[in-house]
Amino acid sequence: MGHDHAHGHGQASATNRTRLSFAIGIVALVLLVEVAGAWLTGSLALLADAGHMFSDLAGLIIALIATVVAARPATDRQTFGYQRAEVFGALINGLILLGVAVSVVIGAVSRLLGPGEGHVQAGPMLWVAVIGLVANIGALLLLRPAAGSSINMRGAYLEVLGDTLGSVAVIVAAGVILTTGFEQADSIASLLIAAMIVPRSFTLLRDVVRVLSESVPVDTDVAEIRRHLIETPGVAAVHDVHVWAITSGAHVFSAHVVVEPAVLQSGGSGALLDALSECLSTHFDVEHSTFQLEPAEHADHEDFPHR
Repeated sequence: MGHDHAHGHGQASATNRTRLSFAIGIVALVLLVEVAGAWLTGSLALLADAGHMFSDLAGLIIALIATVVAARPATDRQTFGYQRAEVFGALINGLILLGVAVSVVIGAVSRLLGPGEGHVQAGPMLWVAVIGLVANIGALLLLRPAAGSSINMRGAYLEVLGDTLGSVAVIVAAGVILTTGFEQADSIASLLIAAMIVPRSFTLLRDVVRVLSESVPVDTDVAEIRRHLIETPGVAAVHDVHVWAITSGAHVFSAHVVVEPAVLQSGGSGALLDALSECLSTHFDVEHSTFQLEPAEHADHEDFPHR
């Protein structure tokens, strides 16, 4: 069972690397187009979106590197392997997003409060933003299937989603300038892009903190797990339950299981362990589980309080 799961994880990692590689190519191309467009049109919104794209390109490259590192096998020094590299990649992505948001806000406020320099060419600005929107939608379609199973891929997906929304904001700003001549719409669009970046970065960083602090995964109910295990024939009680995640989708579980005397006397420990592991794998998608089987008298004199 463990081998099949590892094979599936490795196959998913290879697929994620392919998706990321294509997305990197798309984002890099759009970044070049937007930088050139911002320089030619004088658009701060395009420049802000290009800065966002640059952070996303860096984030996608980090995510790609993280998937390669995470695929390395476990060693005596890294007994769980390198899967947590994906979490560190997501942490860097979140910090980059926050940095970009701050720089965009500073530039937009400076332009709104100060005298404008130069004229925003809304026509070319609009065409560049449309190209960016189409390319970002393509990248989103590539990354979306993997966004629900990996915190690293979710970070990459959220970044491209922000780029997509940013392109929409630039298109709207260009339309406003073309129809009304209100050039401050460009700076306002920049602030909107920053406002879209901040919540996503905090969400990503929150998920990273949950993993690194070894909190119980949000979709896991410890009481429900305990109830399932206690209902297994031969189990008298369950205590010292711990559930955490190495990375998204890679849950780890450990518990002390008090077994009925007949199980130990009949040599049924192996069958009971198989039943408990299958219960966790089937109902709770736990990749790695460890059980300490013990008689009731052992549980009674343990030093730590039971949970």
